[in-house]
Amino acid sequence: MKDIYIMAGGPREHVPDVSTLHKREIWVGVDKGIGTLLEQGIMPNIVFGDFDSIDAKYLKFIQNVEKFEYPSEKDDTDLGLALEWALKQEPEIIRIFGNTGGRMDHTLAGVQLLLQDKLLRSQTTVQIEDESNLLTAFLPGDYTIARLDRFKYVSFFSMTPIVSDLTLHGFKYPLINKELRLGDTLCVSNELILESGHFSFTDGILLMVRSMD
Repeated sequence: MKDIYIMAGGPREHVPDVSTLHKREIWVGVDKGIGTLLEQGIMPNIVFGDFDSIDAKYLKFIQNVEKFEYPSEKDDTDLGLALEWALKQEPEIIRIFGNTGGRMDHTLAGVQLLLQDKLLRSQTTVQIEDESNLLTAFLPGDYTIARLDRFKYVSFFSMTPIVSDLTLHGFKYPLINKELRLGDTLCVSNELILESGHFSFTDGILLMVRSMD
């Protein structure tokens, strides 16, 4: 299964250049995100939304695109519905763009989606990405990450009352069996000092944020 990339309807100035990715992935446009994709020369494979906020000039381009249309008043967000569909396809990776940098409630809703139990327990890696940040959530386990030139800083946040036995190897500021509590800022702005780094923990949910200045 090809990876699935989702473009939400956040501010376009916070969306990285994704124009080189469209030949290798399945692209999903969500409401205003449809226009963002078209502006970058990408024709979405599937679109979601109520389509009431899309500029009329874009509608003609998606006449023959598969559509999932929902009323504006519903019990989930358009992004949530698109992500639910994407998970059912069982791709290796889902990357979400256009979710940050605008309304804070939309940004936080996107982070909440990363914390869903069904998502965390799936075999799919789900990430939120903008021009400066890459977010991924983890259940307890052992993980290895590669150094990325684009994202110099690596921060970790507890998304549960306690993350237990957090250990960091290959980082500028290593840790051994540290308890990280909800609200702690101990693990902000760390850096990898090797080509790869290792982290592990035994309990809780951990959010990793990779960032650039």
